Amino acid sequence: MQISDLPYPDPGVPDARSGPRFLLWLGRGQLGGQLKSLCWGILHFSGIAGLPYAVGMGVDAVVERDANRLLLVGALLLLIGVAISVGDAMLHRTAVTNWITAAARVQQLLARKTAELGSALTRRVAAGEVVAVSTGDVEKIGWFVEAVSRFLAAVFAVVLVCVGLLFYAPELGVVVAIGVPVIALASLPLLPRATKRADIQREKAGKATELASDTVAGLRVLRGIGGEELFLGRYREASQEVRKAAVRSARMWALISAIQVLLPGALLITVVWYGATLVVDGRIAVGELVAAFSAVATLLYPLRHFEEIAMSYSFSRPSAKRAARVLSLTRTDAAEGGAGTGAGAVEAPAAGGDLYDPQTGLLAPAGRFTAVVCGDPDLAGRLAERLGGHPMDDDGKDDATGDGPSVLLGGVALDELALDTARTLVLVQDKDPVLLSGTLRELFDVPASGAVDSGAALAAAQCGDVLDALLQSAPDGVDDPMDARITERGRSLSGGQRQRLALARSLVTDPEVLVLDEPTSAVDSHTEARIADGIATLRAGRTTVVLASSPLLLDRAERVVLIDGGTVAAVGTHRELLHREPLYRAVVTRETDEEQQQPLARMELTELEEALTEIEESA
Repeated sequence: MQISDLPYPDPGVPDARSGPRFLLWLGRGQLGGQLKSLCWGILHFSGIAGLPYAVGMGVDAVVERDANRLLLVGALLLLIGVAISVGDAMLHRTAVTNWITAAARVQQLLARKTAELGSALTRRVAAGEVVAVSTGDVEKIGWFVEAVSRFLAAVFAVVLVCVGLLFYAPELGVVVAIGVPVIALASLPLLPRATKRADIQREKAGKATELASDTVAGLRVLRGIGGEELFLGRYREASQEVRKAAVRSARMWALISAIQVLLPGALLITVVWYGATLVVDGRIAVGELVAAFSAVATLLYPLRHFEEIAMSYSFSRPSAKRAARVLSLTRTDAAEGGAGTGAGAVEAPAAGGDLYDPQTGLLAPAGRFTAVVCGDPDLAGRLAERLGGHPMDDDGKDDATGDGPSVLLGGVALDELALDTARTLVLVQDKDPVLLSGTLRELFDVPASGAVDSGAALAAAQCGDVLDALLQSAPDGVDDPMDARITERGRSLSGGQRQRLALARSLVTDPEVLVLDEPTSAVDSHTEARIADGIATLRAGRTTVVLASSPLLLDRAERVVLIDGGTVAAVGTHRELLHREPLYRAVVTRETDEEQQQPLARMELTELEEALTEIEESA
């Protein structure tokens, strides 16, 4: 795989059972690139390993005044220099290619999983963790994949140098062969503590990132209530915690680095002292001492890769663990092969089927406008997710409305449909829809049936003032509001304007079943009444389910369902339920218990008066 070939046509199915398994899976997927990098690394480090012996041979040639041998050594040094240079350049090229391709594969996997889970992702994984996985964690995983081939080549060079010295200068070779493994393994006892401190640092950094993203997302609200300083103080505290954890982690890695400098230096001094003694005693030649000294000095370079592989694994293991956690999430906890993967999916139901939830008993007849009233707003949100095929709560566990059979559309379970098919049939707009940056035309460039154009959808959602506002803020030369740009998450618009644009976008898609969760909670009553009429008119003959408690919306619905305790409590029209269902009346009119009792008391008094009148007349 070359960088020019990215992205992958298919990134594959990852082994997400654990972080190390995920790293192993990535490595197996890049065996060709790793082998190529290893070969260039061996060439590079072989040249480095051969350099001390060539220098020793040159010193011996000078001492013995052997010109021919000196020329031969010169040619050998030239060959070694070429090998070092070419090997280093190609090793860097192939290693970076491995890093980029591994990072690209992980990003593709995360993007595919994000598209598969949709809005359920941030409900099951903290937003800060998602950001950390898709940015910093991807780089750390790529770093480890890149470092593996260099580490293996460095191991080859270390072994080559030690074995070569055992044959070239046995007395000094034994010292080096004993000292090098000690140096390589000396840092191992410190790695668990260093890894633990690094994990603490990343955990605190993730929390700080999540706090920052939440603060930015709610900046408009914070300014409205004067809470900027409170959240700024919290972020300062979180930032200081990250700084302290980073300092503690850096101290441990500095100690490991110091050991990697101290011990090789001690070995170098030992070799020089012991070698000089051997030279004085006439047991070895000067060239052998120079070769041994150069070999130990040269080993400092490949030994650094032992520290690098330890650091990269320590940093990448928790990153891979987080990535594996995200990649292991499924669209539902249904049996494998559900809508999350599309494997074993059944055929789509025939058009015009009813939407039915066996768990709550909710029935939305085909082609009708059904409103659902829940006393608990959280229950309404979970029910909306369930109607879209996501029967999971915020904790990723089955909730009161999700621990049961899937929602049925035309008698077919949604979680048995292929993901693309399910999304085509059912669209859920939650309470806080997201508007991506770009032009209004790009915002409405979504998969749709084509039966509803953007103009009709904008008119039904009462977006006339939104178009005027976008056009006024557009730069000179923009005459069509559809070409006006929307800032990130629509922050330049008010909450009601964002909500209406999101509603218009949902109406444009024209799905067979449209589920809207509080689509008018941020607009005034006059606009809400017109929006209710617009939805009813535009969606005539299409199945529409609105979860709301607004009388204006409920009065426009053809059928109203009251959900109490996770099951259907009453069904009727808005006016019927107002008269006969006290609980419905309490939810819709926001009556208190005392206010609910007043009509009952008046009714009982009237009945008593009628009874007394009948008694008097009979007497």
